[in-house]
Amino acid sequence: MENPAVDISSEKSVEMEPREPKASVEREVFYNGEPIQTANGIKQNESQLDHINFLENTEETLLYGLLDVPPWYISICLGLQHNLEMVTAAVAIPFLLTPALCMENDDPDKGKIISTLIFMSGIITILQSTFGNTLPIVQGGSFSYLVPSLAIMSLPKWKCPSLNGLSPEQKTEEWQIRMREIQGAILFASMFEMFLALTGCIGYLTKFVTPITIAPAITLIGLSLFKNVMVQCSKNYYVSAVMVLLLIIFSQHLRNLKIPIFWNKRLPSGKRSTFPIFQVFPILLALLIVWAGCGILTVFDVLPAGDPARVDVKKRIIEETDWFRVPYPFQWGIPTVSIGAVLGILCGVLTSTVESIGDYYSCASIIRAPVPPEHAMNRGIFMEGLGCVLSGIMGTGNASTSYSHNIGTLAVTKVGSRRVIQIAGVIMICLGLVGKAGAVFVSLPDPILGGMFLFLFPLVMAVGIGTLKDVNLESSRNVFIVSFSIFLGLAVSQWMNSNPGLINTGIPELDSLIQILLSTGMFVAGITAFVLDNTVSGTNEERGLTKRQDAAAASKLYHDTTYDLPVGMGIIKRFRIFKWIPISPTFDKHPITLLNCKSDSANFTLPNENLPTYLKKTGHDAH
Repeated sequence: MENPAVDISSEKSVEMEPREPKASVEREVFYNGEPIQTANGIKQNESQLDHINFLENTEETLLYGLLDVPPWYISICLGLQHNLEMVTAAVAIPFLLTPALCMENDDPDKGKIISTLIFMSGIITILQSTFGNTLPIVQGGSFSYLVPSLAIMSLPKWKCPSLNGLSPEQKTEEWQIRMREIQGAILFASMFEMFLALTGCIGYLTKFVTPITIAPAITLIGLSLFKNVMVQCSKNYYVSAVMVLLLIIFSQHLRNLKIPIFWNKRLPSGKRSTFPIFQVFPILLALLIVWAGCGILTVFDVLPAGDPARVDVKKRIIEETDWFRVPYPFQWGIPTVSIGAVLGILCGVLTSTVESIGDYYSCASIIRAPVPPEHAMNRGIFMEGLGCVLSGIMGTGNASTSYSHNIGTLAVTKVGSRRVIQIAGVIMICLGLVGKAGAVFVSLPDPILGGMFLFLFPLVMAVGIGTLKDVNLESSRNVFIVSFSIFLGLAVSQWMNSNPGLINTGIPELDSLIQILLSTGMFVAGITAFVLDNTVSGTNEERGLTKRQDAAAASKLYHDTTYDLPVGMGIIKRFRIFKWIPISPTFDKHPITLLNCKSDSANFTLPNENLPTYLKKTGHDAH
């Protein structure tokens, strides 16, 4: 019996029936809405066909891939789930930052800062997923920038005075003058990130940032947050435990359970379409159930007054938040600039950049997309830098980065659609404009958040560990570098956090910079692994670079369009000058070659020495 054609570009059926045996090579296959034609028995785009065959023969196939468009109602629910994860993590930043800005706890301007942060996260998420690296990655406020911001505000110059006796206008000026200092530091430090990407330095750096470097850095993100998670869980262990239990049951035990969708048409077989609701919406379902339960316990006063699990514990945020408000540039005044503050935030920029590079590779691996090419890495970091600059202009008090825990959600739900993340960005913008709606999510009880983070942060660790799949773990060299880097990152960061005054060079700004760097476990682990991996001898195959290089070479050979821009590609391909621009999809030659210097990009010049073997393994012939 001949198999039907496969079309992965159209709106996919939610039916996940067992697949039939793979069709012969002469079948007609559609990719991105266009048929893959044959000529003389040889496929003209075998890399795309191989990707389809790979998905068909994978035990846990993606429900929706990068280019797939789920039904609108599924996309909205998935987007809301991503939004909830982003909001619950991002709003913690203003709550931690505003006391250092000398803002009173009941100041209604706190809600304005939160709304601005959510609003800008939505804009940057849409820009990144559409014009940046085009991967389904959520952008949001980063703790990488919070740590140096708190360090800056701890300097004697910015110590909070007594607010007693001050007028409301004077109190407002006290926190706004500090906010303007943070704004200026973020604004100028982020321009350095844009410069690195625009000059191609980021893409060049990725040739030295191997999976061995990335794995310890990302793993430390999850490990370093265990204290924060337990602080939230300790506020009500029972509620947090129920949240974790439901998440485990939904995402693991019930992940293969599918329910009929009665409003869809019947399949040709006469059966109703089914949908794995617990696999796709484990967080949303668990959150709604526990949140509703806490609401019931609050109404009947089962939870005592003041219990953090009560849904009315944060009602003041809702009451004092405006219904509608549009954030605007320099709403807190013109930013100020000081070298010390810029250098401090620059530490956050470097840490965030290394984290994002790892996130790009991890995200592509999870959604089974091609390895991000050099131009996509450059453009992704450039867009993050641009987003940070916009955040500095708007006055979020923070900057944006890729959210690793949202990438972990992609692995749980098996949904890697770019459209879902774009819809999530639209929801963020709406919540940022409708202050009351955003405040509802901000008012989530802390024990519920603790349970959610207890489930999600280990997934971030799993993303880091998963990057080692192409590395030879039988090599004592690799095992030593990875284990030593993780251990040193934990040890040094914990020691520095326990001894804040240990660094004393006589220069306060330098002391703060060193303190911030060594207190960040992700930075210590990443830089340690980077130095060891690039100084201890090892082969490309041993370091996990062979498959990355071969995949990149194959993408060039078959003109993979996964990371092309949605508009303007005709103009970009027409003019050769774009081949010299590092953020262009047609980037081929680094501008440094104009000086007749040998470019490192030669490492990826086809044919690659490993390419014949790679093509043979993936089913491509010597052509």
